[in-house]
Amino acid sequence: MANNNNQKKMAENTEGQKAMPFGKQNYIIVLIGIALIALGFILMRGGGSTDPNVFNEKMFDFQHITLAPILVLVGFVVEIVAIFWRSKK
Repeated sequence: MANNNNQKKMAENTEGQKAMPFGKQNYIIVLIGIALIALGFILMRGGGSTDPNVFNEKMFDFQHITLAPILVLVGFVVEIVAIFWRSKK
């Protein structure tokens, strides 16, 4: 029972308000993750042809097939890290 009371006191700041679950570092890491995901999707688009009778090989280059999906996955991993990140305080 005493352990629960200590946890509740630690979760409140000096003014009696509940502490925020995420700090400034968490939000910065979230923004970095969102930027990586957006960049991955931007790199994934394009490469097609406007004429359906013409085949464009650019659709299968390194940028569309390898780099863009890796950036999206790294962005999601960064988002997971942002959720679990705890400050040193």
